[in-house]
Amino acid sequence: MEILHTAAALHAYTENCRRAGQRLGLVPTMGALHAGHLQLVQAAAAACDVVVVSIFVNPTQFNNPDDFRLYPRLPEADAALLGPAGCTVLFLPSVEEMYPQPSVLHFDFGPLERVMEGAHRPGHFNGVATVVSKLFHMCRPHQAYFGQKDWQQVAIVRQLVQDLSFDLELVSFPTVREPDGLAMSSRNRRLSTEARAVAPRLYEALEQAAAGVRSGVAPTQVQQQAAAYIMAEPAFTLEYFEVADAQTLQPVEAWEPGRSVVLCLAAHLGGVRLIDNVVVE
Repeated sequence: MEILHTAAALHAYTENCRRAGQRLGLVPTMGALHAGHLQLVQAAAAACDVVVVSIFVNPTQFNNPDDFRLYPRLPEADAALLGPAGCTVLFLPSVEEMYPQPSVLHFDFGPLERVMEGAHRPGHFNGVATVVSKLFHMCRPHQAYFGQKDWQQVAIVRQLVQDLSFDLELVSFPTVREPDGLAMSSRNRRLSTEARAVAPRLYEALEQAAAGVRSGVAPTQVQQQAAAYIMAEPAFTLEYFEVADAQTLQPVEAWEPGRSVVLCLAAHLGGVRLIDNVVVE
């Protein structure tokens, strides 16, 4: 596995691969890797000749300075995991390399970003779209791999690919969970033992809500019951629980035949912000 630190080195490497007729896969990450990340790397390795994994804690997508400062950074441990998973190239750029000058570009994804994460984290998706665009240009992958735990992010990146005509296929994989249902996340490392013990309550709320959706319980009632279940544990501060159209991400007010919905939440637990979702066909 090669480790590259500059955009020029990455671009030169991937262009050589393209000239050789090799298929390129890109897995963008912020590091502190877990089994969910490794699933994406393994899938990319199965479909592509060359797999590039980027690790970059992107400052422009954090609207909370403490969250950025405390985000886990484990480059050596991550590198040890990536080779066996099928990574060919690890791209480890600095902030100065990714942003040689402050970015002044502003993306507007319309209704897609005015709900949930976009509503509660101003500027977050502008930062995501900026760094993802940079990585797509630097690497020019044939396929890019993302996890569905960040459901809204996948929708934003899909719109980005369509609107800017990136010549690549976006591939997403289901959320990987711990045995007790907690969605795997790099931020889970920051949970105390006590917080970790109650964290699965989020997935329990999602599963109960999904059962309500399948039974035809009204969307507002599904939302209220899920919120009440989460907040019954005093350690949680619920930021949002939304019942939304799985494609448009807009709130669902009444059920329609054949419509897929996504149940999305964000909550704070012991100073750590956690997100999760479940899709109901």
